[in-house]
Amino acid sequence: MRPNPEAPFREPWEAHAFALAVELSDKGVFEWREFSLALGAQIKAADEQGRAEPYYALWLTALEKLLANKGVVSEVVVDARTASMKAQAAQAHATKAV
Repeated sequence: MRPNPEAPFREPWEAHAFALAVELSDKGVFEWREFSLALGAQIKAADEQGRAEPYYALWLTALEKLLANKGVVSEVVVDARTASMKAQAAQAHATKAV
C-alpha cells in the first residue's frame, strides 16, 4: 500500500493531493506529525477491513478528515467532493469498458 518509488504518482490528482498536504502543513494549518498519524490511521483501517485502496486515495481521505476535524472545511464539502469523485471515477470506468 505504498507508492512505487520509481513512479510515485499514477494520476495527476495524486500529485496535487501530495502538494496540497505539504503546502497546508508548511503554512501551519496542521503539523506534519498530525497528518502522518491521520494517514497511518487510514492505512490501518483499510488493512483491518480488507480494503485494497490506492495509497493516495488513503492520503486524500486522511487529509480531508484532518481538515474537517480542524474546521478548515466542513464535512458537507468533503462528502460532496467524495460523491463527485466517485461519480467521475464510475463514468471513467464505464467509458474505458466500452
